[in-house]
Amino acid sequence: MRHRVATLLWRVLLAAALVCGIGLLPWLSRTDPALTVLKARSADRDPTPRVLADIRAQLDLDQGPLHLLGEWLGGLPRGDAGRSWLNGTQVTPTVVQALGVSLLLVTAALVVAAATAALVCARTLWLGAHRRLDGRRAGGGTSAMLAALPEFLTASVLATVVGVQLGWLPALGWYGPRWTVLPALALGLPAGAVLGRLLDDLLPGAFTEPWALAADARGLPGRTVAAQAVRRCVPALLPNLALFVVGLTAGSVAVEQIYDIPGLGRTTLQAALAQDLPVLQAGTLALLLLAVTATGLAALAVRLLAGPALRDGALDSLHRPRRSTRSTLPLLYGGLLTAVVALGLFRDPLTLDTGARLQPPSWAHPFGTDALGRDLLARVGHGALDTLLAALAISVTALVAGVLLGLLPRLSGPLVDTVNAVPPVLAALLVTAVAGSGPATPALAVAAVSWAALAAHTSSLLRQEHATPHLTATRALGASRWYLLRHELLPAILPPVTRHALLRLPGVALALASLGFLGLGAQPPSPEWGLLLAENQPYAERAPWAVLAPAAALALLGALAVSAAGGVRWPRRRPRPRPRSRPGSTTKGTEQCVPARELVEAEAG
Repeated sequence: MRHRVATLLWRVLLAAALVCGIGLLPWLSRTDPALTVLKARSADRDPTPRVLADIRAQLDLDQGPLHLLGEWLGGLPRGDAGRSWLNGTQVTPTVVQALGVSLLLVTAALVVAAATAALVCARTLWLGAHRRLDGRRAGGGTSAMLAALPEFLTASVLATVVGVQLGWLPALGWYGPRWTVLPALALGLPAGAVLGRLLDDLLPGAFTEPWALAADARGLPGRTVAAQAVRRCVPALLPNLALFVVGLTAGSVAVEQIYDIPGLGRTTLQAALAQDLPVLQAGTLALLLLAVTATGLAALAVRLLAGPALRDGALDSLHRPRRSTRSTLPLLYGGLLTAVVALGLFRDPLTLDTGARLQPPSWAHPFGTDALGRDLLARVGHGALDTLLAALAISVTALVAGVLLGLLPRLSGPLVDTVNAVPPVLAALLVTAVAGSGPATPALAVAAVSWAALAAHTSSLLRQEHATPHLTATRALGASRWYLLRHELLPAILPPVTRHALLRLPGVALALASLGFLGLGAQPPSPEWGLLLAENQPYAERAPWAVLAPAAALALLGALAVSAAGGVRWPRRRPRPRPRSRPGSTTKGTEQCVPARELVEAEAG
């Protein structure tokens, strides 16, 4: 009971710190909120001292941030989140309506994600149900490319091709079920590819458990065994699924912008850019409540699916040491990506040629040219240095932080929920307010939120590993906590979490690209991949190669990351040789005995 109260207090403290930090955003960034509100209301109006004084008096800005924050918090028990600084409307109905739109969109996206994940895992399920997994080769290149596609690019292509050219579905607005299909596809396809890869990583361990062997011996149908294997693996994925729900709700800003959807992500972004603090604080609080609700429902589902086994320590490990499969796919994808980058580095990414605008691929320009006649191969090659190095550094940082914090679930659980509720766009604005704008701002913003999924994955695996009989037996033999961590827990946790981090490497690059697409990342004439997509997205219909070049590079990065992740294994130690009995020894029945400590080490090896 004491631990639950401490966790609740820690969660409330984190939520209060985030909401208060947002309330201080204009003062932290040393900007005049009256000037920002004036520009948002009417960009053409001159900011005279009298006009600014009227706005300050109208919004009580002269009372200071603490007074404004106290008034806003005082109205929350009554359901009053204040009035918008831009149009004077009540904030609560606006945020509730936007949250309802986002939840409907996310629900449709989760249906698409579930179907996509099923397709990704179909081959493993079939092989496992027919006991043929031993010869399975590491793959996933197609799903990796799908996961690496930028959501805003997928949304633009679907809107242009399916909505405008073919006219099959509406391409703009939010008026009914038909308007949810295209944005749900844009959000659900990449999310389903990631979830499918995580599930596909767990399934081989489930098919080797005793229940699966017994089911096969009794002649149960393969589809029954496959369904039970999915049920066995789902509890380990539910914490990540809860993060996906909140992440899609908060991070669907670009998709909502393209399709003109009045969702919570777009509402929060507009409020953040205009420094409309009541709307921004209410939107962030709604995301925090959604994160707590999703986490609670995920924990309840885990208890229902695996509660008795977790309580009684009867779970088997899903991450037994596996034989590393050799594959030439990482070499193929890595060679292609290296060749593209190397060829691009020998070209000038800034040379303008207005006479060669939007030229298709040719011998002179293998990837074509952009709207200013610049060589796209050169821009993709030079942009790779910034994008790949930043994404790799962020991924390594997120992996280390995620594992360390995930090993302390009582500390990291509420922190994960709080961080996951912050969209990368809002994180970028907060980082800019605290550290100032600069080329490192997008990287700091993405790094501040990208560790949360890895920490949740680590905590979930740690909880399941603690419920395995072999860990209980090893502890009973006198193993210390450090020994259990080094020889039992880390070998089971680090490989899957590392594979997860590699799987998210393209997602980190996409987050940087999304900030560039929304104008919060790199600025022209930088060849950063996100900025390339943003600059060339208006010409996607006339010159599709202009967006396909950086998108293909991102997809190639995703395929490389996933194919390389398949070979991540924990090095197995050889057990110590047992001591031979001395000649002439008359010890009866003990010549093969070794100390319990050595038995533990041999078993861990």
